[in-house]
Amino acid sequence: MTRYALIVAGGQGLRMGGDLPKQFLLLGDKPVLMHTLEAFCRYDATMRLVLVLPREQQMYWADLCRTHAFEVPHTVVDGGETRFQSVKNGLGVIDGPGVVGVHDGVRPFVSEEVIGRCYELALTQKAVVPVVDIFDTIRCVDGEQSATVDRSLYKIVQTPQVFDVDLLKRAYSQDYTPFFTDDASVVEALGVSVVLVPGNRENIKLTTPFDLKVGNALMS
Repeated sequence: MTRYALIVAGGQGLRMGGDLPKQFLLLGDKPVLMHTLEAFCRYDATMRLVLVLPREQQMYWADLCRTHAFEVPHTVVDGGETRFQSVKNGLGVIDGPGVVGVHDGVRPFVSEEVIGRCYELALTQKAVVPVVDIFDTIRCVDGEQSATVDRSLYKIVQTPQVFDVDLLKRAYSQDYTPFFTDDASVVEALGVSVVLVPGNRENIKLTTPFDLKVGNALMS
């Protein structure tokens, strides 16, 4: 079965407080997005990587690849106005059968073990999502009232979320709704259950300046 990975990088970096999209910010000696692509290449050098990127950012990305002599093979596809449309665009260049993972471009610290765990289980279970436990106390807020809830009932969802190619294509043939917050929610709308597997806590999403500081600390 062919392995595919859709790396979705459509963020504008507004929460980073700068004009440069967060996926292009330097992490160590090269942009965040390069570290992300390399993580999947390390797991499987034959994996077919598809980078979903806004068209207006693609020339800049090509310049970065030349500057950093970045040679990880990948196909670039136009991003859409929403993440849903971006994933749908990426699926358009994938020919099954196989398994496909959808991963946030600004999650460069996903471990090879987690990638492997998700892809291997997806061969039989069809829909696999990595998660980690919540260690903080959490409260449910309803208007002016709030109450502590049992944190053992909740998980933090990560990527890559990995699916059978045909299943994910069928899921993304549905009309978009605001309830589609990730790929698992799109698949679940078909009545298909997802399987949860342990993620790795370092697999953070670099969204704020603080996240980038944590990322550089992890790099060192």
